[in-house]
Amino acid sequence: MTVTREETRVRGHELTDKIKQVIHEGNVRRIIVKDSHGNTVLEVPVTVGVGALIIAPVITAVGALAAMAAEWNIAIERADDGPQTPAPPPHEHIG
Repeated sequence: MTVTREETRVRGHELTDKIKQVIHEGNVRRIIVKDSHGNTVLEVPVTVGVGALIIAPVITAVGALAAMAAEWNIAIERADDGPQTPAPPPHEHIG
């Protein structure tokens, strides 16, 4: 399994929506929120099956951050399982 990393820039009010969207995509391992100067402000490991009770405080914190600055950079680490190799066809035995 490899981990890919992508970065995106969002405006303050878009930060919360982007974090929610990324979490719901499901293959995210870690979300890192940086300010416009590149300083890490929030780093959240995301595990498979994270429930709403765990995510709610993170979204609340992100909402508070969004009000503090105009621009944010979000680094998203995704788990890439790679291309799936198809299983070989079953052998038929006629006897």
